[in-house]
Amino acid sequence: MRDKIQNMPKVQLHDHLDGGLRPETIIELADERGIDIPASDAVELGEWFYRGAAQGDLPRYLEGFAVTTGVMQDVSALKRIAKEHVEGLARVGVVYGEIRFAPVLHTFEGLTMEEVLEAVLDGISEGSRETGVIARIIVCSLRHMDPKISLDSAKVAVQFRDRGVVGFDLAGDESGHPPADHIEAFQFLRKSNFNITIHAGEAFGLSSIWQAIQHCGAHRIGHATRLVEDDTVPGNHRGTLGEYILDHRIPLEMCLSSNLHTGAVTDLKNHPFPRYLKEGYRVALNVDNTLMSKTDLTREWELAHDLFSLGIDDFERIAINAVKGAFCEHSLRRELIQDVIVPGFARVRGEAS
Repeated sequence: MRDKIQNMPKVQLHDHLDGGLRPETIIELADERGIDIPASDAVELGEWFYRGAAQGDLPRYLEGFAVTTGVMQDVSALKRIAKEHVEGLARVGVVYGEIRFAPVLHTFEGLTMEEVLEAVLDGISEGSRETGVIARIIVCSLRHMDPKISLDSAKVAVQFRDRGVVGFDLAGDESGHPPADHIEAFQFLRKSNFNITIHAGEAFGLSSIWQAIQHCGAHRIGHATRLVEDDTVPGNHRGTLGEYILDHRIPLEMCLSSNLHTGAVTDLKNHPFPRYLKEGYRVALNVDNTLMSKTDLTREWELAHDLFSLGIDDFERIAINAVKGAFCEHSLRRELIQDVIVPGFARVRGEAS
């Protein structure tokens, strides 16, 4: 089945740039810049990231990002990493991808957020020209930071909306950091008619998802793993929040491996993804962080096949869900479905017959 899955056209919406570096690249960049890192062998370094991430705890999962962002503080490094990221998408059959990162984390050696975005967009453009993958950027802010940083990041995102930045995200540890703390940024984004996605329902419960949607105006939710806790309607299998998300077709950016590694689920067999898919939620499958979770999108789709017995029709639906939830322009979404996704899956079915 791996060959068939590899050949399926894929769309990825939840993919962190600083969680997807190649170990070889980290080693080379660190050596050139005199930065100490945990290992000098690529295999050993990759295992270091994976061991650190796969501890069932979100704060521990996030610790490895200090290493990756440490080598992402100058223009040449950012351009290289962005270009390689798009190449990685192409290798697993991604035809459209939204790549997210927090520009503020790359300003520690003098770059401005604008300069950071310029470098990353240049790298992505080069990678797209060489591979044919269509890629866009989502600007992140972090929950634990001063809300003013979120507002500044939101303003930069909107400033670059005509250069390939299509959305804004709030990421980081949910516990003790409700999204409504950053309400000024979200008010600015909404007034600017800009796309919003928020990490919610991963390490914290329903109130995080509810705030993301009702207070902050999220158009998509990252993870939403704990939406299954919504059972407030007697006699119904979902509550009012679940009904609202379903009725309003709010996309859910779901990630299997990283949810296990962060402790959002304790067993992938019990992951709520297949339930959401069966019940008609607009769910998509994503990698979250390829380096930390030692995965790629083909691997995540393989997991879904092995765990939940998904077939070609299911994967086509997941891909179309992702396109419908994408933050790119409507004309491109329509083109991707009609000219890429549907014909691509028809070819896979033909090869399988």
